[in-house]
Amino acid sequence: MDIHKTNEPHVSRFHSNLEMASLENKSMLEFENEIQEGKGSSVNRKQWIADDLIDGIDVPRNSVLNSIKIVVFSAKINILMPFGPLAILVDQISGNHGWIFLLSLLGIIPMAERLGFATEQLAFYTGPTVGGLLNATFGNATELIISIYALKSGMIRVVQQSLLGSILSNMLLVLGCAFFCGGLVVVEREQVFDKGTAAVNSGLLLMAVMGLLFPAVLHSTRTELHFGKSELALSRFSSCIMLVAYAAFLYFQLKSQKNLYVPVNEGESPSWKTDDEEAPEISKWEAIIWLFLLTGWISVLSEYLVDAIEGASTEWKIPVAFISVILLPIVGNAAEHAGAIMFAMKDKLDISLGVAIGSSTQISMFGIPFLVVVGWITGRPMDLNFQLFETATLFITVLVVAFMLKEGTSNYFKGLMLILCYLIVAASFFVHMDPSSIGDPPKPSE
Repeated sequence: MDIHKTNEPHVSRFHSNLEMASLENKSMLEFENEIQEGKGSSVNRKQWIADDLIDGIDVPRNSVLNSIKIVVFSAKINILMPFGPLAILVDQISGNHGWIFLLSLLGIIPMAERLGFATEQLAFYTGPTVGGLLNATFGNATELIISIYALKSGMIRVVQQSLLGSILSNMLLVLGCAFFCGGLVVVEREQVFDKGTAAVNSGLLLMAVMGLLFPAVLHSTRTELHFGKSELALSRFSSCIMLVAYAAFLYFQLKSQKNLYVPVNEGESPSWKTDDEEAPEISKWEAIIWLFLLTGWISVLSEYLVDAIEGASTEWKIPVAFISVILLPIVGNAAEHAGAIMFAMKDKLDISLGVAIGSSTQISMFGIPFLVVVGWITGRPMDLNFQLFETATLFITVLVVAFMLKEGTSNYFKGLMLILCYLIVAASFFVHMDPSSIGDPPKPSE
């Protein structure tokens, strides 16, 4: 009896401990479930979107309002959106070209950024291969739309200089800011990137310089077989070759050598999906609809922008070359600029390099030749003769960037050097007067 009595408290305490443990486990499970339900609401919503895509279920009506909220009101840069309609209003009321140009320029900036966002959202559903093609295509859509309208208006020099400025801006300003900001954040060591990727892109840029250099030298040395006609024929032939080379580059990049473009840092996620928690915020069809809407609105503003270039140049007493090479590309590259800096600060330099140098490669090997072919079809004498000053600027820029990339490392000093080089280029075009920008006599066409 004494033994049982002495053991009784231990037995009761043992049972009570078991009951407390079971209660604690139960409460912990309930607590975890509550946390999962609370924190996982956005994840469940995104998973529901993915399931909706797979099952083919129609998106509810309230998701349309949610999509508008995400696309239109989520980014701070969207505060510039009202400047677009204001530019149209000023055109109807006063017709002041300086204000129309400035307001159109400011109105296009958030549209270019949102276009990049919609492309990224669509890439979640298409996968890395098609997503890479979409980013390459729509990443430079703003510059191409502006150039097409300028080509339609017969402003061939504006087309050439704006595309040249896009290449210079990406290689010097965007890449320089990415190196600089990334170097300031990661100060304990040099950031690294894949030298093989950089070498391939540098080779393509040098090929583009070759395509632009020969028509310019042929024209300036007066050694054409048929003056004017040979230069145009060579430009069209070289453009077709460059388009074939770019198509081969896409196949090489996306199919043949996929592993070449995996980030250097081990454990890093692929470039098309940078964070584990990253997931689409809008559905596939919403992303497609937004792409069409944003592209259409950029097209409308681009028409007002192009029509006001010459008037703005006269009113502000700024050369058309400076507006075309410096101001227009900064607007078109707004999304790339922000993205490249963000990825560099996260020590994902391969992605920053793909954004900056990849965009330059796409403009030089696809955008310029494509517009030459478009001009050929529409009867516009668009050629690859960018004049000696512009071609020499591009050639030196490609060499400087190639030397910066050859080691496969970066730091804030390299970024500062690239930014300072861009300031020199900008100052050069500010004092450069291109007599063919306004009133350019038509070249003979075939």
